[in-house]
Amino acid sequence: MPDQPRRVRALLDDIDRQNATRVADAAALLLTALKDDGIVFVAGAGHSLAMVLETFYRAGGLAPVRPIWEPDIMPLSGALQSTRVERREGIGRSVMAAADPTPPDIAVVFSTSGSNPYPVEAAQECESRGVPVIAVTSERASRGAASRTDSVLADHGTIVLDTCVPPGDVVQPTEHPRTAAVSTILAAYVWSLLLSELDEQARTQGIELPRWTSANVPGGDEVNARLLTRYAARIPELTTNG
Repeated sequence: MPDQPRRVRALLDDIDRQNATRVADAAALLLTALKDDGIVFVAGAGHSLAMVLETFYRAGGLAPVRPIWEPDIMPLSGALQSTRVERREGIGRSVMAAADPTPPDIAVVFSTSGSNPYPVEAAQECESRGVPVIAVTSERASRGAASRTDSVLADHGTIVLDTCVPPGDVVQPTEHPRTAAVSTILAAYVWSLLLSELDEQARTQGIELPRWTSANVPGGDEVNARLLTRYAARIPELTTNG
């Protein structure tokens, strides 16, 4: 019987221990930005784009989220090309600069290893603009990754949330892991922890967060229509036709 479920549960426990105080600090940073009507700019490359999608226009998720991405970094646009582009210097900085985040905005950058130029530059560009960065990355994977930049994503995070992904991402079989990648599961768990803590802090302060509602429940369309009216001008991805 594969031991992958046990390994994943153990890694989830690692996340809880490693981020015991960090999640609360990151939620406080997010809440400050939201109270000041800031936008949450979310970036990632390769399979970390799964997390960019998870944060955007998601039932129960924050409405003021702008996804930052470049078509050439999406594996569906060309797998080999996506790897080359996230390693190419200048792309991450230019894509983030074009989005133009400014305080009181905040950025969340996802990257398992945090070692490629794209996520590092995206975070650096925000740093240079005085925009706080929540870096969601694996400190273990980062230490074991091939070095392609002078720094890693964690070096540029105002707060770093550790996904605890093992080097190489895979966990099965235990002795010589070669399959069952866990980075998406673990990063999604970290994001869910962050949203839960954010909700608790907002509730304590009597703040109603701007959140999407499922369009498949009564009243969902009406709630979302009001949020679209509020944010469409600042988040073009909400209304741009593909």
